Amino acid sequence: MTYTPFTLTGENRPGKWLVICDHATNTVPDAVNGGTLGLPEEDMARHIAWDPGAAGVSRALAAALDCPCLCSNFSRLVIDPNRGAQDPTLLMKLYDGTIIPGNRHAGTDALMQRKALCYQPYHRAVARHAARLGIRIVSVHSFTPALRGRAPRPWEVGILFDPRDRRLADPLIAELQAQGGAPVGVNEPYKGHLPGDTIDTHCIAHGRPNVLIELRQDVIATEADQQAWGTRLAPLLEAAAQQAQV
Repeated sequence: MTYTPFTLTGENRPGKWLVICDHATNTVPDAVNGGTLGLPEEDMARHIAWDPGAAGVSRALAAALDCPCLCSNFSRLVIDPNRGAQDPTLLMKLYDGTIIPGNRHAGTDALMQRKALCYQPYHRAVARHAARLGIRIVSVHSFTPALRGRAPRPWEVGILFDPRDRRLADPLIAELQAQGGAPVGVNEPYKGHLPGDTIDTHCIAHGRPNVLIELRQDVIATEADQQAWGTRLAPLLEAAAQQAQV
């Protein structure tokens, strides 16, 4: 079977959105160390290898917005698509206290192979679909309820943004806060911008409206949870776009 580094759902849907999921799977292609990074299954199932639940939310959200959904098909430990091409964390050798055996001695040749196999085709696909007239981009991620040795994270959802473009983020935050419940993370649990990351490359550099949504993994653990969040977020995004006039 031919390996493909991304999956595309609803390519011909007319909605003026593109939903992307950088860390959709924990797949290790056969061409990379024979399909293994030397980690046990329990580590490959953790957040260090992918964003559990994010792909399901992405597909549900895209269906509700009637727009395409583009998901990566390789583990972030193979190569991280949400990093700039020259970022030193593009190929992680240690993550949240876990050594990645298949990356420990990976050098320039391995990095270039993984870029050609996974990273570059994924970003070409994002660029191609982001070029549609009037597109707004939503990037969906998930975060672990607590990093090892750290305090529990109180947010169920975080809205991340680059300070240079808050057009969608600010009204979306307000819409979520108006619903009450758990506090909404504002550039939490992470900062919403890194030089050369996916949003920087495909949105900020081109003036495209954008927002990154982080969901805590325990609230999107089941298919029903993922569907519910996708259905919940879609009208809030439409309202935010209308308020932002984008």
